Amino acid sequence: MDNPVPPPTAGPGPRRRDRHGRGMRGPIAPPQVPLAASRAEAFADLVQDSVERLERRWPQLADIDFLVLEVPRLEAPGEVWNDEAVPLGGTIPSQDGRPARVIVYRRPVEIRTKARDERAALVHEIVVEQVAELLGLTPETVDPRYGED
Repeated sequence: MDNPVPPPTAGPGPRRRDRHGRGMRGPIAPPQVPLAASRAEAFADLVQDSVERLERRWPQLADIDFLVLEVPRLEAPGEVWNDEAVPLGGTIPSQDGRPARVIVYRRPVEIRTKARDERAALVHEIVVEQVAELLGLTPETVDPRYGED
């Protein structure tokens, strides 16, 4: 064997196969399957489900913005949170032509819940409480099933 065959050289194009020659791996699940949703997207879906449930009874909720933020912000520079004072949600009343806002904080809610059903129930309670505060009503008036286990 005087003239061994030289190995093929890698071209400038994209690599089509992995080093074992089996091809590139694809996604674990298609994008429309809940497995492919991130935790933040799944949490936003819980908030949206709760809002849609309430909008059937209260059509004026269409004028309110519902937001999901990771964590609450500290208002004053030297302020600190303790374990009992971390808010799970909040409201911002309408002002200067901007609509009112209901905010749900994702991380504090996730820390306090373990299962998805438990998380969905807590999110709904938070949304009901914040909507009641904006509308000047009691949570039981906003959702008659409020507080039921």
